[in-house]
Amino acid sequence: MLNDEFRVGDVLRISCPFTDAQVTGVSSSDVSIRWPWWRRDPDTEWIEWNGDVAVARGPGTYGWADELFRTEPSAELLRAGMPCRVGIPPTVVHVIEVQSFDPPLETGRLPRPHREIVVLPRGVPVDPDAIEQGNGINPDDDIPMAFDLVFRPYSFLRLGDDVVDRDGRAWRFDGPWDWHAYDERSGIPAWPLQLMADGGGLVPATATGSHQSEIARWRSAAL
Repeated sequence: MLNDEFRVGDVLRISCPFTDAQVTGVSSSDVSIRWPWWRRDPDTEWIEWNGDVAVARGPGTYGWADELFRTEPSAELLRAGMPCRVGIPPTVVHVIEVQSFDPPLETGRLPRPHREIVVLPRGVPVDPDAIEQGNGINPDDDIPMAFDLVFRPYSFLRLGDDVVDRDGRAWRFDGPWDWHAYDERSGIPAWPLQLMADGGGLVPATATGSHQSEIARWRSAAL
């Protein structure tokens, strides 16, 4: 998958080669790793990054269930001063947010991110009551992560496409969870769908099936 486009709802397989690193500190919940990637940003005065990144040591609210990066040996076995390797084993996640930053965000590290995707591990649904959820990833930074697309709901539509459904209602597609009905009534689009631009015509992928079946396919891949 090219790293030039991500959409909310994408189900991805993420991985990163395990790379030599050093343990600089240990607490009850995580280990601090002298990060083998990123560089300190000398032009950011209000954040001074010390070169370390925390990796969770074990299960818990902010433990392995939410951690993308793992260590070899396992983090609970590490002690300060030990060498280790850090990376991401192939892990399936789903995208819950795509953010853009203009100007790029100052984090104390280089490169400064101009976009970020927020992901949850497979099997973890979005919690509407959570203040903050998921892992933020800069897909353009120095970490050699690979992104493979497992499933994209409504991959046959582009964001912003206008369609007319079986019942004659006009909709704008802003994402699988973000359909805008131009008549401002609630509901979901009834397949098949017809494009309102680019010459119009039936969207072939919607000749059979339904919105509900497309979301069921997503749930099977993501949850």
